[in-house]
Amino acid sequence: MSRSVLQPSQQKLAEKLTILNDRGVGMLTRLYNIKKQGQVWKACGDPKAKPSYLIDKNLESAVKFIVRKFPAVETRNNNQQLAQLQKEKSEILKNLALYYFTFVDVMEFKDHVCELLNTIDVCQVFFDITVNFDLTKNYLDLIITYTTLMILLSRIEERKAIIGLYNYAHEMTHGASDREYPRLGQMIVDYENPLKKMMEEFVPHSKSLSDALISLQMVYPRRNLSADQWRNAQLLSLISAPSTMLNPAQSDTMPCEYLSLDAMEKWIIFGFILCHGILNTDATALNLWKLALQSSSCLSLFRDEVFHIHKAAEDLFVNIRGYNKRINDIRECKEAAVSHAGSMHRERRKFLRSALKELATVLSDQPGLLGPKALFVFMALSFARDEIIWLLRHADNMPKKSADDFIDKHIAELIFYMEELRAHVRKYGPVMQRYYVQYLSGFDAVVLNELVQNLSVCPEDESIIMSSFVNTMTSLSVKQVEDGEVFDFRGMRLDWFRLQAYTSVSKASLSLADHRELGKMMNTIIFHTKMVDSLVEMLVETSDLSIFCFYSRAFEKMFQQCLELPSQSRYSIAFPLLCTHFMSCTHELCPEERHHIGDRSLSLCNMFLDEMAKQARNLITDICTEQCTLSDQLLPKHCAKTISQAVNKKSKKQTGKKGEPEREKPGVESMRKNRLVVTKSIVGMTMYNQATQEIAKPSELLTSVRAYMTVLQSIENYVQIDITRVFNNVLLQQTQHLDSHGEPTITSLYTNWYLETLLRQVSNGHIAYFPAMKAFVNLPTENELTFNAEEYSDISEMRSLSELLGPYGMKFLSESLMWHISSQVAELKKLVVENVDVLTQMRTSFDKPDQMAALFKRLSSVDSVLKRMTIIGVILSFRSLAQEALRDVLSYHIPFLVSSIEDFKDHIPRETDMKVAMNVYELSSAAGLPCEIDPALVVALSSQKSENISPEEEYKIACLLMVFVAVSLPTLASNVMSQYSPAIEGHCNNIHCLAKAINQIAAALFTIHKGSIEDRLKEFLALASSSLLKIGQETDKTTTRNRESVYLLLDMIVQESPFLTMDLLESCFPYVLLRNAYHAVYKQSVTSSA
Repeated sequence: MSRSVLQPSQQKLAEKLTILNDRGVGMLTRLYNIKKQGQVWKACGDPKAKPSYLIDKNLESAVKFIVRKFPAVETRNNNQQLAQLQKEKSEILKNLALYYFTFVDVMEFKDHVCELLNTIDVCQVFFDITVNFDLTKNYLDLIITYTTLMILLSRIEERKAIIGLYNYAHEMTHGASDREYPRLGQMIVDYENPLKKMMEEFVPHSKSLSDALISLQMVYPRRNLSADQWRNAQLLSLISAPSTMLNPAQSDTMPCEYLSLDAMEKWIIFGFILCHGILNTDATALNLWKLALQSSSCLSLFRDEVFHIHKAAEDLFVNIRGYNKRINDIRECKEAAVSHAGSMHRERRKFLRSALKELATVLSDQPGLLGPKALFVFMALSFARDEIIWLLRHADNMPKKSADDFIDKHIAELIFYMEELRAHVRKYGPVMQRYYVQYLSGFDAVVLNELVQNLSVCPEDESIIMSSFVNTMTSLSVKQVEDGEVFDFRGMRLDWFRLQAYTSVSKASLSLADHRELGKMMNTIIFHTKMVDSLVEMLVETSDLSIFCFYSRAFEKMFQQCLELPSQSRYSIAFPLLCTHFMSCTHELCPEERHHIGDRSLSLCNMFLDEMAKQARNLITDICTEQCTLSDQLLPKHCAKTISQAVNKKSKKQTGKKGEPEREKPGVESMRKNRLVVTKSIVGMTMYNQATQEIAKPSELLTSVRAYMTVLQSIENYVQIDITRVFNNVLLQQTQHLDSHGEPTITSLYTNWYLETLLRQVSNGHIAYFPAMKAFVNLPTENELTFNAEEYSDISEMRSLSELLGPYGMKFLSESLMWHISSQVAELKKLVVENVDVLTQMRTSFDKPDQMAALFKRLSSVDSVLKRMTIIGVILSFRSLAQEALRDVLSYHIPFLVSSIEDFKDHIPRETDMKVAMNVYELSSAAGLPCEIDPALVVALSSQKSENISPEEEYKIACLLMVFVAVSLPTLASNVMSQYSPAIEGHCNNIHCLAKAINQIAAALFTIHKGSIEDRLKEFLALASSSLLKIGQETDKTTTRNRESVYLLLDMIVQESPFLTMDLLESCFPYVLLRNAYHAVYKQSVTSSA
């Protein structure tokens, strides 16, 4: 193309840029749908377009063959793999035509773009975003659209299969390949790595592209400032300078002020990748490039398709010689983006929330300010839109460690203020029209006319266009607005675009580069015309959030967070309003998706409105319930106690317990409370008194904590504090032994109270464990206890304790209980060592009654052994209650996880290695599930290491301990408190707890010493039954006072044990004795009751 022949005015650069940019977006829409809507099967959301042969297993080999040979065509050699496609060829042509010709359209679009870029290079077009804004923006947009299109094309996995299949069917039908196929196939191969190919392709375009990009040096850095810099400049504030409030917001670069930051970053990143040579020679270019790399980790290609900039740029530059510095720059910028970008954008969103709130509030009060301050409105919308889109695309594409910066619970508030500003613009559009019609006719027309008159050179064509501008503006009047006349300045704007093209080429008679004031003035005028006829289009340009249509999961999650946070729920209407944006993302080149997107918009909108209605209903119900409760306090029945107290006070009678708190009267809830009273700590709510050993019941504390949280959450309505997170942190600390300040927690207080107060009183004989009630109950004694054990240990209280302490706190409680058990076992071992010789003989003489009787008399500390084993049983019974409560609580909160753990535990094969089994038991125990072998007990007893005792000796002591307990059981019959009570399903002296102690201690000890638990328990059962059978022959009534009650212990031991069976018991102890024993104790119970 010869330059002498080339006439810039005849190249129609403005028209081509406009048309190609629009067509490029349409092509992106079609490619996106081919890729996203079911991976080819449902292009543009049309389920009828599903080509079954692409997923037919019988045709899979044929498709793979075509892809492997692509773009070569083999149809003449009777290939067996392709023979199966013969009968499908007409269907293939019919169903794949839509996809194939979309790819052909992409190729033709590429041809037109390349031709236009060459024309621009030949014309040596001058680009400066601050002067010829429309020309530069459209040029850069076209390059980004072209780049994005080729990247998206390379991401369609089935592109070769579609094109190859269609061409094969075409050749089999028409005897020749499609005429576009050779070029199309080569394009697909060439652009496997699109950016690498385009870097080569753009070498001749580097000068024009780099000039356009470098012109951003005055715009991009000014837009990419921190929140502190915005705050210091009082950006977007109408009230910071009251004296200038009515002055019009002006700038030399009006359209650049609301230009999308997201778009500029795409221009810079992709632009400098394509003309990367300039980065080595121009410091300005390098600074722009590095600033953009530090601001984001990924860019939005199209809708939810993202581009990870650092990795892609590094991969492209790594093979270029001499680019080590650039690669280091990329890595440094990546670190900066990961470390600081999240917090920087978080602070920007925080600033914009307050700035947009102020702007919306002032404009709602004084809508007339929309005229002079319209620029502020569109800047605010553009800034907010950029930050929301940045957050949306980064939330799923950033490392987990910095997740906090990418979760914004206050995003609803920012969106709400955006919607409020949009509503003001739509509502007061006529106000803005009146203002700018007068502005255009009374000021802009005069200034432009003077500029034109002062031009030293003005060719005829340019003069005609500018004169038409002046005439158009001069003819405007307010009456046209009042009459409702429809304004249309699109022709004027296109003429200015054409004029930019004419005056930006080299050797132009009127060079815009030499008359920058003209360009800046015209850019301002164009903005003013948009305020008259294109307000809706301006709203779409600056605040369109239709991208949420493609981030449905994130959209719904944001909505749920908004409803959960009381301070944000008032802004929830923003989400249904956002659904109205969705249709603006459609394009006329893909009309099929309009219905699909419209349905998605409507369904989401309905869902949001339903949820909001439910939330409002729940709130109203809660308010009504509270009001009903307050009204109930005013009923006459509640005044009886007050009257009684007044009467007794007159007669000076003492009623009720001493120190009983006075009942609150109705209306107390409205009295002002001292701040110190309100801010009491959770630990204080336990009301623990070390002197009197009094403590609040767990259920009462749980109720208080929940009420406390409810009250404190109302603070979120006024202060930007996440109270839920505060309580999570505080309550998590309370599950540990000490809090972050080293102070006792509710876990340590309750653990200490249950061990040192409740269980100690059990050991003293004042409290018994009642299995029938699953609770510890006070026994009648001379010295009445200060607390009722049942009120602290029944199932509801233990569940409340589990809710408060959580799994961590309950584990600490278990470990403390096990420490006490281990100390008892240590004492028991000492007693065994004292009697080791006698016990060794008794172990082998259980079938010799006379010898056993003689040996038994030589035993010492028999009562001590039984008492310590009973204490162990009591502790284990309490732990069983705690574990059952924990399991109930966890089953309510995490039922699926608990059921999975239970299933895992129940299906451990018997041959499993003990270490593996213990790991499973430890997991199960943490979830409150009962285990055959208690892992906590095994750990506690394993820690006991006796010096100078071999493992064999330790094992022997463990065996003899079981012998000692077995031969000692008959002595329990003489104890008056050993009587079995059917009502409580136990004995008042807690010897029924021996069953749990014997089984669990045996299981733990012989797991540690790697012995057979089952064999040792069989031995125990043989010894115990032999010893108990002997007391059946005794004639001394004192010795056999509660013989039948003690017989029942054998049945309890077997029932409790996972290792013993009733058949085994029957072989050692006749069942008829057990049956008679049960009959006797029940008969005795009935007699006692009578």
